[in-house]
Amino acid sequence: MSEKVNNDFNIEFLDHVAIRVKDVTLSAKWYADVLGLKKVQLEKWGPYPLFMLSGKSGVALFPANSNKASTTSEKPNGGIDHFAFQVTAQNFEKAIKKYAALHIEYTIQDHHYFQSLYVKDPDGHTVELTTIKVDPNIFYEGLIS
Repeated sequence: MSEKVNNDFNIEFLDHVAIRVKDVTLSAKWYADVLGLKKVQLEKWGPYPLFMLSGKSGVALFPANSNKASTTSEKPNGGIDHFAFQVTAQNFEKAIKKYAALHIEYTIQDHHYFQSLYVKDPDGHTVELTTIKVDPNIFYEGLIS
């Protein structure tokens, strides 16, 4: 990857780190009690992931030992599943063009509330760029259904 490519899209912030945990309920309580994170569960996604947020950033909890809860997991027994950066819709489209120009393989998934693009870094970690498709004020207040 020595070819110089203009970084023509901007990341807004770290959206979430998805982790696999032994006990989702216990972990949610820990993140709430210890870090003061707010529980946000999304009806359209079912029980997982369970988001624990501070503002617009946080962790997404997935059960360990389950391959079906995450679409990106290669680590079902615990640990970091993936991490995600939030981008605007315009920057999402710019990222697609940049990755195509760099010949980087990627996948796109529609997660109802978000549109996400997934790539692998040189060490095989899954990196997600995500853009919100609904009103962020309603979403991050946990008022969305």
